[in-house]
Amino acid sequence: MTQKNNLTENLKKLSKISEWFEEREEVDVEEGLKKVKEAIKIIKESKGRLKEIENEFEEIKKEIDEEEK
Repeated sequence: MTQKNNLTENLKKLSKISEWFEEREEVDVEEGLKKVKEAIKIIKESKGRLKEIENEFEEIKKEIDEEEK
């Protein structure tokens, strides 16, 4: 994937996948597996983005700490 999705978009996608499962009385196993794989991909991507955001906050904190000295 060349363009990163933001976390809000990823949460919407995960919500749609969850709704898909909730709407089914009987889940097609093959289609369900595809949805689970898609969800895992989105979760991994989101975890990576969260780590990037955490690092950005740490950098900002360091800058603030240095300015206070």
